[in-house]
Amino acid sequence: MSKNTQSLAERAVGALYDQDAASQALGIRIVEIRPDFIRATMVVRADMVNGHDLCHGGLIFTLADSAFAFCCNSGNAVTVGAAATIDYLAPASRGDELTAVATMIWRSGRTGLCDVLVSNQRGETIAVFHGRSVQRQGTLVPEA
Repeated sequence: MSKNTQSLAERAVGALYDQDAASQALGIRIVEIRPDFIRATMVVRADMVNGHDLCHGGLIFTLADSAFAFCCNSGNAVTVGAAATIDYLAPASRGDELTAVATMIWRSGRTGLCDVLVSNQRGETIAVFHGRSVQRQGTLVPEA
């Protein structure tokens, strides 16, 4: 990986995050950026739990989906989700710090596949997310 590729990934993801009010409102933080790789975290707050006092599955999905979006856009091409699935493997509780690790596993033409593993602060896998992306026209930031 070249220094320019890394810098472009950081700038593209930063620009996308700056416009992502939903991720910001949920307290999602991007803690590692590389081309085709993102690590993002979110702490489960009291307003994120369901009637069972567990993190709402939709918010776990949102964390994974945000990591997926940032990962897909790390190459600077405007990219959107086309499909996604998630398997919930274990519950997350109030106060847990969840980490979503997104990795592009395949890209051909304008289509890509990305896997996201969500784990808690103890390293236990909470969910596995699989997303398909499609590139649109345009870039997030100037290349130079």
